[in-house]
Amino acid sequence: MSSLEIGIASFPTLLILIFLRVPIGLAMFLVGMLGLTVVTGSSNMALARLKSETYTTFSSYSLTIVPMFLLMGHFATLGGMSSALFKTAEGFLGHRRGGVAMAAIGACAGFGSICGSSLATAATMGRVALPELRRYGYAGGFSTATLAAGGTLGILIPPSVVLVIYAIITEQNIAKLFLAAFIPGLMAALGYVIAISIYVRLHPDAAGTRPPVPMAERFRALLTVWPVLLIFGLVVGGIYLGWFTPTEGAAVGALGTGAFAFFNGGLNWAVLKESFTETARSTAMIFFIVLGAGFYNGFLALTQVPQELSNFVVSQGFSPWVVLILVLAFYLVFGCLMDSLSMILLTVPIFFPVIVALDFGLSEEHVAIWFGILVLIVVEVGLITPPVGMNLFVINAMDRKTPMLETYKAVVYFVASDLVRVTILVLFPSITLFLLPG
Repeated sequence: MSSLEIGIASFPTLLILIFLRVPIGLAMFLVGMLGLTVVTGSSNMALARLKSETYTTFSSYSLTIVPMFLLMGHFATLGGMSSALFKTAEGFLGHRRGGVAMAAIGACAGFGSICGSSLATAATMGRVALPELRRYGYAGGFSTATLAAGGTLGILIPPSVVLVIYAIITEQNIAKLFLAAFIPGLMAALGYVIAISIYVRLHPDAAGTRPPVPMAERFRALLTVWPVLLIFGLVVGGIYLGWFTPTEGAAVGALGTGAFAFFNGGLNWAVLKESFTETARSTAMIFFIVLGAGFYNGFLALTQVPQELSNFVVSQGFSPWVVLILVLAFYLVFGCLMDSLSMILLTVPIFFPVIVALDFGLSEEHVAIWFGILVLIVVEVGLITPPVGMNLFVINAMDRKTPMLETYKAVVYFVASDLVRVTILVLFPSITLFLLPG
C-alpha cells in the first residue's frame, strides 16, 4: 500500500475503534503512532515524535486559555449566577405561554457567555430550571428538550473552548472568532424561543402558566445579573479592544467570577479545591484529545491525505457551495456520534485546506472564520440529535421519569430551528462577518 492509501484506510480504522468505545483521544493516538510506524517502516520516528509532539503541544501558550475558561464556568456556577439568570428571565417571560421554557433558553444564553461548555451549561441550567418547569406543569419531554437545546448555546456564544481550539489548529485570530460567533449565537437563542412558541401553540397542554411577577420585583432581579454582563463585557470586549490577550482575558474572567462567588458566599476553601480538581480533570481530558489529534494529524500530513484531497476537489471543478454543503452534512451526521471537540480536532485538518482553496468571493481569513462558525453550529446540532445526542442524555439523567422518546419528539422543533439558521448563515456569510473590522 502507498502512504496515501494507508492514510485513507486509517480513517475507517479510527471510526471502528471509536464505535468500540475506545476513548477518542486514545484511538487517535494509537492510530497515529501505528500509522507513522507503518509509513516510515520503523518505530523510531513515532517514538521521536512522542517526545517532540508532547512538548510542542503542551508548551503552547495559547492552550492555557482552556483551563481558565473551564475554571470560570465552575466559579460562575458556584456564585449562583445560573439561578440569578433564570429568575430574572423568568420574571420577564414566565407569565407568557411557554414563558418558563423561554426563560430557560435566555438563562442558558446568559450562562453560556461566561461558561464556554455545552454539557456544563445543560447540566447547570437543568438543575436550576427543571424543578420550575415541573412546578408549572410543563410536559417532561418538552422540558428536557428545551434544556438540552439551550445547553448548546454554551459553546456558541463566546467565550467558547471549542472556538479556541479551532483558532489554534487553523491559526486564526481568537478575538475575531469570538466576535463572529456573537450574532449567530443570538440567532440561535431567538430561534429556540420561536420554536418554543410554535410548539406550545401546537401542543397547548405541554406548558402550564404562572402568575405575572410585579414590575418592581422584575427590576430587582435584573440588578442581580450585573456581574454576568460585567464579566462578559470585560472578557470579550477587553480581548477585542486589545486591553489584554485571550489568555489574559480568560484569567481576568476566572478571577472575576471567583471573586463574585466568594462575596456571594458560594466559595470557600473546600469548594475552591474541588473547583481546581474538576478543572484539572476536564483540562486533562481535553488535552489528551488534543495530543491524540496531534499525532493522528501529523501522520495524515505525512501521507499527504489533506493535500491530495484538496487538490482533487479543486481539480474536479465542483461548485464551492456543493462542497461546503457536503462537508456540513458530514459534520451533521457524525456530530450525532462524537463530541464537538473530537470532531473538530479530527476533521478540520482534513477539510479546512479544501474549503479555503475554494472561491466563495471572500478573503481566506473570512472563509476560515465563516467556516469555523458553521462547523461549530452543525456539530452542536449533533448534541441534541438522536440517537446519541449527549445533551439529551445529560438532561434525561436528571429526569428519569421522562421517556427518552418523548424528549426526541420535542427536540425535533429545536433541530429544525438549527437547520434553518445554518441555511441562512450559509446563504448570507455577511451575517457572520458583520461585526468584523474591515
